[in-house]
Amino acid sequence: MFFLLAVRIWLWISVLATAAGWILSAFGQLNRAGYIIFFGLGAVFLFLFRKQLGLELVSSSSSSSSSIRFRRPLPFLFLLLAVLIFIGGALYPPSNHTALSYRTPRVLNWLAEGHWYWIHTDNYRMNDRACGIEWLSAPLLLFTKSDRTIFLLNWFPFLLLPGLIFSVCRHLGVKGRVAWCWMWLLPTGYSFLLQAGSAGNDTFPTVYALAAIDFACRAWNPNEPSRVQNLWYSGLAAALLVGAKASNLPLLLPWAVVSGPLISLLKKRPIISTAIIMVALLVSFLPTALLNIHYCHDWSGLNLEHKGMEMKNPIVGIWGNMFIFLLDNFVPPFFPLAGWWNKHALTFLPQAIVAPMAANFEADWQFLGELPTEDWSGIGFGISLLLLISVLARFRFLSSSFSFSLAAPKSDVGGSSIRSMQRWRFSSLPPMIRRLALLTPWLSLLAYCMKSGMVTGARLISPYYPLLLPALLCLPGQSEIVHRRWWKILAYGVVLLAFPVLVLTPGRPLWPAQTVLSRLCASHPNNHALSRALAVYQVYSTRHDPLAKVRELLPPDLKVVGFMGEGDDIDISFWRPFGSREVKHVLVEDSPKEIRARGIQYLVAGNSNFGRRGITLDAWLARTGAQVIASTTATIRVADGPREWYVVKMPN
Repeated sequence: MFFLLAVRIWLWISVLATAAGWILSAFGQLNRAGYIIFFGLGAVFLFLFRKQLGLELVSSSSSSSSSIRFRRPLPFLFLLLAVLIFIGGALYPPSNHTALSYRTPRVLNWLAEGHWYWIHTDNYRMNDRACGIEWLSAPLLLFTKSDRTIFLLNWFPFLLLPGLIFSVCRHLGVKGRVAWCWMWLLPTGYSFLLQAGSAGNDTFPTVYALAAIDFACRAWNPNEPSRVQNLWYSGLAAALLVGAKASNLPLLLPWAVVSGPLISLLKKRPIISTAIIMVALLVSFLPTALLNIHYCHDWSGLNLEHKGMEMKNPIVGIWGNMFIFLLDNFVPPFFPLAGWWNKHALTFLPQAIVAPMAANFEADWQFLGELPTEDWSGIGFGISLLLLISVLARFRFLSSSFSFSLAAPKSDVGGSSIRSMQRWRFSSLPPMIRRLALLTPWLSLLAYCMKSGMVTGARLISPYYPLLLPALLCLPGQSEIVHRRWWKILAYGVVLLAFPVLVLTPGRPLWPAQTVLSRLCASHPNNHALSRALAVYQVYSTRHDPLAKVRELLPPDLKVVGFMGEGDDIDISFWRPFGSREVKHVLVEDSPKEIRARGIQYLVAGNSNFGRRGITLDAWLARTGAQVIASTTATIRVADGPREWYVVKMPN
């Protein structure tokens, strides 16, 4: 089928881009010539072995069924959302904070040096984090000299989500009609919806998680001629999954449960299987883990992270993370009381909750936003509420065991496009493997909770959601529920609610936000809510280039810019336009000799960084002999307000 071909092609694009990053770095050839040669050889290899790798297009009726499929309400609404996401991504530059603060800059550092290297910086995240989306974005940044196309790395996987969700759900025993409805509903979860047009890296590995399970399930089919081939793709997808984010490592458990018993299949093609295993190790988290061991003596890099990143008390981690997941996913999508909640929540919540959370999690664990944003949102209110209602509506069935029927599904799907899917074989998994495949994603989530103290867990577990879903959808009665009129109305309401979430998002508003809010503020000057809304949209509109005013104070022909800021400060403004200059980080404790040896004549310094390091600007200037030649203020985050920035000239 064309869909499976699209998934395989995306996996190979991911594999080649990641392998290119590491291999070209090893030879110091992370440049245009290196990429052209590597991708050229890769394309020739895939073309020559297209049959063995399942990359040939097999004729099917998918084109005709697709036209019928998108005439139905849920697929049509998903298609409309996908179009709006593309428009937003194309109109606006990336504003994702993690991308701007360290993911894109670390790639620009590597490209400037021609290889991966441990960057001299206060921002440890540039060094110890997984490199999945970085290696995918590196050729885009190199050849386009822009970050405007990075959103495609999230948009393309978003298009693959419905088909993979349907296939995995059916393999794991979910009824056809239920799987069909949720294949369109789950991708409208706010984390998937908002990051599909952004440069974030939390949701794009979801395709890898689903593909790892889907191909492993297909490898169980004894009538499938390409069982070994499916196992190869399952392994590559699992490697890419953990290569994208270390927080996905627990998801190797369900993959191992499904694919582990099939390991003997690899003996049928030992040479290619060995090569695939080597490639999988290369594109996984393993290279980053080895580099972390070398540079910071901890494979995970957690010894560099700030307080709260690693959970101290696993029991608190379990209930604390569950509290955060529920809080973030059930908060209304439009929550004007967010400011009040963030300020007062710690005063009225029981101390039995507040004290352990404060001792084990990052600060601001109670934070909520007025609107869902890609920085913190999970699947969100609509999907969470509908899923809860769907489970409770058949609560009387919960005392029964899960439905693990191996029989082919009855004709309960409806629609010619879905009936064509019923021709797929979903009955190959042994009952015990299927039960474990439903259970182990929840154990993986438990392992994540016991280890992580990050407060944005609702978005970090995005790849977990689709693998957690089948266990709930297998509950008896779900196929009856999705036929009820009230459920259909709620489902359409959930999808329709996704449209204002997408349209109003501050990073990529699809309405004249600043124009409308400016006029409303002029007519209602004392309205704090309107002023706050306008400030948020204004900051987001410049978030892709937050220190542009500071850059204008630098000499125009400057090739190297020093940057001295806090770990969360954004240096992306001084790389622009990409390829024109290089940014090198400076630490407060660096000596003038060390700074000059790196070719830095001018540097930009943030005032707040000096206070954090226990030194004043005047004291640092006196120690280094540097001179402030200009200063201005800039706002990076609304909560922080305007902050002072200085342009400093180092002594000759």
